[in-house]
Amino acid sequence: MQILVPSSNWADYELIDSGYFEKLERFGRFVLRRPEPKAVWRKSLSDKEWTSLADVTFTTGAGFGKSGKEDSGTWTAKKRLPDNWSVTYRYKDLNLRLETALTSFKHVGVFPEQAPNWDYIYDSVKSLPLHRPKVLNLFAYTGAATLAAKAAGADAVHLDSVRQVVSWARRNMEASAMSDVRWVVDDALKFAVREARRGNRYSGIILDPPAYGHGTNGERWKLDENICEMVNTCKTILEPENSFMVLNLYSNGFSALVADTLVSSIFNDKTFKEKTCGELVLEDRFSKRLPLSVFSRIRF
Repeated sequence: MQILVPSSNWADYELIDSGYFEKLERFGRFVLRRPEPKAVWRKSLSDKEWTSLADVTFTTGAGFGKSGKEDSGTWTAKKRLPDNWSVTYRYKDLNLRLETALTSFKHVGVFPEQAPNWDYIYDSVKSLPLHRPKVLNLFAYTGAATLAAKAAGADAVHLDSVRQVVSWARRNMEASAMSDVRWVVDDALKFAVREARRGNRYSGIILDPPAYGHGTNGERWKLDENICEMVNTCKTILEPENSFMVLNLYSNGFSALVADTLVSSIFNDKTFKEKTCGELVLEDRFSKRLPLSVFSRIRF
């Protein structure tokens, strides 16, 4: 099992400190203070230092949002911040410029722990002996993984059920000097089922589902109830050779072994060229490691 951390060369992002159910992060030129339920340890810096360093702080409020069972809240800034700003990420010939903004659900449009997945997707597409391999990104959010595939030469399809998020991903594409991504606003499972019915196949599938969510017509998504059907459907639309799939899970109740066993059980009639699983983590200045998601990766 692998424990993967973003490269320390990422100039535009840093986890400064973590602890007491919070994290202190720098995105570009701004430092954000956000809740983090997995940071159960003590902080290394004093609360006075956190207050001094943070440009903006998120406070959880009451109520749930359409994106799932996650508390909404408010941001409090020391000074007026721009509505959005950009961070850059570079890996080999991949040069991403990603829009960052403060949302009411504490997210900012970039999940920095995903950087090792972006690298893997880029390298996987590059390794395929195909011209413009088709890659499908489901639950694709603001599109960093989509653009990693595109930059490597893929014919990329980006799907999310939220139109505003797809528009955000399109802005990231344009800012990153790319073009010709196919944008789809749809329910991920219904789209995958239709693709299977049509006989369409992909050389790469990126699957990053939330714990809870809704499709374009109010379809209910619950990870533990739907993930087996989703992965099984992805099997039917993944090319049997010269292909790869990345499954990423954020649910607190799922371990890397759950992801690995799920994928292994569904693809049990196939021989893997490569199969790995592990955790994506961030490491703060004091070497405390914060686990944020688990993954399973396969190649044929």
